[in-house]
Amino acid sequence: MHHPGPPRFLATGETTELAPRDPDPNGSYEWRVVDAPPDSEATVGTDPVTEFTPDVPGRYWIGLDAPDGDHRLTVHAFPSSYEGVDVEGGSGTEIRDRTAGNAPVDYAEPRGDGGVGRPRMRLDASVELGETDGDEEGGDEKGSDEKSSDEKSSDGTGKPEIVVRATPTPNPHSSLGAGDLRVTFIVDDRDVESAVAEGRRNPRDALRTSDDGRELRVPAAAVADRLRVHGVAVAAEPGQEPRVSVADAVAVDRSDGGVGRHDEGDKTSDRNNGDDGRIGGPTRPAFETVRLNDPPTWTHDATVYEVYVRTFADEGKGETFGSIADRIPAIAELGVDTLWLTPVLQHDGKPHGYNITDFFDVAEDLGERDDYEALVETAHDHGMRVLFDFVANHTARDHEWFEDAYQNPDSPYRDRYEWQESGEPGTYFDWELIANLNHSNLEVRRFLLDVVDEWAPLVDGFRCDMAWAVPDSFWRELRDRVKDIDREFLLMDETIPYIPGFHEGMFDVHFDATLYFQLRQIGRGVDPAMSLLDAIDQRAEIGFPDHAEFLQYIENHDETRYRVECGDAAAAAAGAAIFTLPGVPMIYAGQEIGQRGRRDAIAWDHAREGVRDRYERLIAVREAHPALGPEGDLDRVGYHVASGDVSERPIVASGDVHPDDVVAFRRSDEDEELVVVLNFAPEPASVSVGVDHADRDLVSGDPCVVVDGDGTERIRVDDVAVARVEGR
Repeated sequence: MHHPGPPRFLATGETTELAPRDPDPNGSYEWRVVDAPPDSEATVGTDPVTEFTPDVPGRYWIGLDAPDGDHRLTVHAFPSSYEGVDVEGGSGTEIRDRTAGNAPVDYAEPRGDGGVGRPRMRLDASVELGETDGDEEGGDEKGSDEKSSDEKSSDGTGKPEIVVRATPTPNPHSSLGAGDLRVTFIVDDRDVESAVAEGRRNPRDALRTSDDGRELRVPAAAVADRLRVHGVAVAAEPGQEPRVSVADAVAVDRSDGGVGRHDEGDKTSDRNNGDDGRIGGPTRPAFETVRLNDPPTWTHDATVYEVYVRTFADEGKGETFGSIADRIPAIAELGVDTLWLTPVLQHDGKPHGYNITDFFDVAEDLGERDDYEALVETAHDHGMRVLFDFVANHTARDHEWFEDAYQNPDSPYRDRYEWQESGEPGTYFDWELIANLNHSNLEVRRFLLDVVDEWAPLVDGFRCDMAWAVPDSFWRELRDRVKDIDREFLLMDETIPYIPGFHEGMFDVHFDATLYFQLRQIGRGVDPAMSLLDAIDQRAEIGFPDHAEFLQYIENHDETRYRVECGDAAAAAAGAAIFTLPGVPMIYAGQEIGQRGRRDAIAWDHAREGVRDRYERLIAVREAHPALGPEGDLDRVGYHVASGDVSERPIVASGDVHPDDVVAFRRSDEDEELVVVLNFAPEPASVSVGVDHADRDLVSGDPCVVVDGDGTERIRVDDVAVARVEGR
């Protein structure tokens, strides 16, 4: 339906974009403010795609009159220290800054008046049996003889209820405890509409919350096919305006095909939920609970391999897809399981392929569509998933729309682009060969959704180019569109720097340019190796929820090869870092053989086998030890660095190894605890760490402990050593 999507949590003075979903470009759409706090004077625009800015704290209802009926959207506004200021950004995250030379703003910095950053939030849902006394609060108004299986239990133990529990967590720098945080729940307006349309009681009228505000309960009788609940944590630091977390969301879906239906599968399944809230049986409805913002389960142990398609195989015109397919077995043998291909669509001739001229056909210089589909199938046959590089911000200037619209005010395509006063199209930086699409145009939105429908069924996920430049209302719609078909479809954003709000109903995995930059600084000798732990800590400090995941890389098609800039020794340690820190590691094609050229043809015949062997071992160790993956805990440990000469009695290291070249940390999960030591120096280091550990390096399989002149046991490390912590 055309409903504009999930509720919005905003600060006063913050603007969000409103857009009908699945739009009909010929349809009529009208917005209005249905309800607002008493002192509000906020209004909404008249265009089909418009903006809304709450001016006082409180709850707003925005109405949309669309071809499929009238819809309501809840906006909850919180007080803001920048109240009354024109703050650009949908839900605080739409990056459309026009005041800084068209460059993206550093949204990794605290907004507003600074101070302590955002808290974090997690929601979990289950289905439980409620109280048996009296009529169910919020139940349908039926006689006792007419009550459905939603409303009664055959064994008298109670009536089924949807239970949503919130776990708020203070910011790492906050003086507040978890008990000091407030929780705000909102039931999704779309599910309210569905319930009321079926003659059920409005689930908002039927719900009740616990005294501490951490738990929400809704009778199953008030749920149609689905109930989605969204929630935020609110922190009121002393002397500061409230800080609001990234929203989390859960869904409870009926899986029984209707009230009272009973078959062999009639049970409750709590997918992605540690609590087993199963109820079900001949007289009870079946439900499935889903955490809507969790990444696909397969990303927990994924390793991404980026292919710059036009030089990876260095083949003649039309042969590239087949040549890449021929190399799939060797890529799979490396241990990677996710293939990211740079754009494969028709383009303007630039080798990177991001200037697209036809969004519905593959580039003829790469091969035929059948060849592309065969490549994807070959990857699947070798246990690899494939990511499609989706470009939603712009077209090439050679696109037929632009060619008709340029310098032609009467063109039917004119309003599909952004235009500057000079008559040139909107663009970013010095990119003269592209033109920014106008996402306020329903034809553009319809077109991009059709592109999504064309390619999503063939692949396992999208890497979304320039995600910061596309309105968040579009990304929210895209997520719902693909996830409703396949919960395991991956959405990964290229947003530099990363933005916590992009994990709020938009993306699963985020480019970690912060860690990338810090690893470069360490490799250059500018910052100490310990600073990479600060880069990881920043994720929570700026408000990313704990369930967010991050793409960790040291090079890609836009960047100089790490070894060229920082040397082989630092490159080995940096490569090990992305496999031992919590995140999703990525290898850029050629990185695993010591390639020096950024976009040159891969020098397969001159591969450095030692480099490939090192990456194979790192991938294998990470796969064998989930504590090294995204869900493992990361903790700092005390450590002391000596040079490679174990006979000396060092106070401060000397020679070719400096203490700032080395970092040690601990990774752990429920099953094991590991200590990791990284050495960016060109010579081996000897490092004592503040935990008892085994004497064997899991990466090399060799002994790694030496004893220095003082009798202290140290881990001897060239680039990386991983040892088990004893006593677990």
